[in-house]
Amino acid sequence: MVLKKGFAILASVSLATGILAGCNNSGKDGNTVIKIATNTPLSGNNAILGESIKLGAQLALEDQKAEFKKLGFDLKLVPYDDQGDPKKGVANAEQLAADNKILGVVGHLNSGVAIPSSLKYEKDHIVMVSPSNTANEVTDRGLSVVNRICARDDFQGPAGANFAVNTLKAKKIFIIQDKTPYGTGLANEFKDAAVKLGATVLGEEGIQVGDKDFNGVLNNVKAKNPDLVFFGGLYAEGGILLKQARDKGLNMPFMGGDGMDSSGLVDIAGDAVKNFYYTSVAGDTLKTDIGKKFADSYKSKFNKNIESFSSYGYDSAGVLLKGLKDAIGDKKGKAPSREAVAKAVRDIQDYQGVVTEVGFDDKGDNKFAKVFIYSFKEAKYPGTQVGEVTK
Repeated sequence: MVLKKGFAILASVSLATGILAGCNNSGKDGNTVIKIATNTPLSGNNAILGESIKLGAQLALEDQKAEFKKLGFDLKLVPYDDQGDPKKGVANAEQLAADNKILGVVGHLNSGVAIPSSLKYEKDHIVMVSPSNTANEVTDRGLSVVNRICARDDFQGPAGANFAVNTLKAKKIFIIQDKTPYGTGLANEFKDAAVKLGATVLGEEGIQVGDKDFNGVLNNVKAKNPDLVFFGGLYAEGGILLKQARDKGLNMPFMGGDGMDSSGLVDIAGDAVKNFYYTSVAGDTLKTDIGKKFADSYKSKFNKNIESFSSYGYDSAGVLLKGLKDAIGDKKGKAPSREAVAKAVRDIQDYQGVVTEVGFDDKGDNKFAKVFIYSFKEAKYPGTQVGEVTK
C-alpha cells in the first residue's frame, strides 16, 4: 500500500510537471516557442520521399533559426509520420491541432492523405504548404489554409500526354493506375489529353497499393501490344511493375508521373528503368548554383543525397516561414494567431526558393509552377531532364 501510494504521488507530480511544461510557451532562453510540423510518410512504401520532405523542412528551419531568435522566438520542428495512410494523416492532424504552439504544416506527400487531413487544418486554422500534392481536389475545394508550391494534375497529365504523343509518337496507349486520388487523377488527366491529341487508349487496369504481382495486368498489356504504357502511381509499385514488364519482354516506353521521381524506383527496378519517362512537378535542383549549395548542405547535414522533393520540402518550409515573419511584423516575441499566419502565407506573391518561385492564387495554387520531363538512359538516379513545360 505504501509503495502504491508513493507511486501515485510521483505520478501526480510528473503529470503536473508535464501540464506546466505544456503550458509554458518559452524556450530555455526565454524566447517564445513556435513549432512547425511536417506530416509525411516516414515509414512504409513511400518513406524515401516522405523523409526527404521532412529533412528539407528541417534544414530550412535550421537555416532561419538565428533570424527568428533575434525576433524573440525559438523555432522547433515537429515531425509526424502519416504512413501514407489517410486515417493516420487525420489522426496526426487532430493531434498537432491540439498543440497551440504549432502554427503551420509542411506536407503531405500523398494527395489522398492531404485531402481528408486538410479538413481538420481548415477547422483549426492551421496553414498547410504542400511540396508535392498534385490532385486537383486538394485546392479546388477552396479551403483557406491549403496551399501547394507544385503543379496540379490537370497541368502535369496533359504535359505528359503531349510529350508521349508528339515526341515519343505514341498512338496506342495502355494505362495502369493505383486507384488512389493521386494515381487515378493523374491517369485520367493524361488519358483525356492523349485522346484529344489523337491517341487511342487500348485498355485500362487498376492495381492496389501494396501489390507485388502484376503478371495478370501485364499479360493484358502484352496482348494489346501498345506503343506506350502509362502508370499513375508511386515508385514502390511502379518499380516492381517495370521490372516484371521487362522480364516479360515488354520493352516499349513506359511513362509515369512525379510519384516515380525517387531513387527508390532505381533501387527496385534496376536496369528496367531504361526507356522509362516521367513527368515531375520537381525541377532539377542541381541546375543552379543555389541548388547545388542546397544539395551540398543537405548531404553534409544528413549524409544523404537529395531526392526529388528534398528542395521542395525546403521551399515549402521557406514559404511558411516567410508568412510567419510577415504575420509577426514588429511584434517581437509575441506569436501571431494561426489565422494571421494562414492569411500571410496565402498573400505571398513572389517568393524565390531554391528551385521554384512561389506566388499563390486565390485557391492556394502556385502561379509559377512548372512541369519537368525526365528519362532514364541508365540505372542511375535522377533521370536526365528532357523537357520543361510552363503554363
